[in-house]
Amino acid sequence: QVQLVESGGGLVQAGGSLRLSCAASGRTFSAYFMAWFRQAPGKEREFVATIRWSGGSTSYADSVKGRFTISRDNAKNTVYLQMNSLKPEDTANYYCAAARAGSPYNYWGQGTQVTVSS
Repeated sequence: QVQLVESGGGLVQAGGSLRLSCAASGRTFSAYFMAWFRQAPGKEREFVATIRWSGGSTSYADSVKGRFTISRDNAKNTVYLQMNSLKPEDTANYYCAAARAGSPYNYWGQGTQVTVSS
């Protein structure tokens, strides 16, 4: 049973930073892509960033490129999202997700709320 547990959300002022964590368990993730998505009230869920567990290649949404960094710690089976220069429009519920290569993201965490005040 795959489990993804996010933490690290909170309230921060514009220009501030937060680091989200996603603790993964239930299987070996070496063949997986891990990702962060976010959903703001009244909006569709949107892709934020992804990392290939094996090799560590990354990809980002244009809206966060240069401000957010996704990384993973193999020893801790944890994926991180370092968020710098936060903007009010980054306010959303942030979700961790996992997918085998070539498959859709079908494992999801419960989400962690990030609120950026202006």
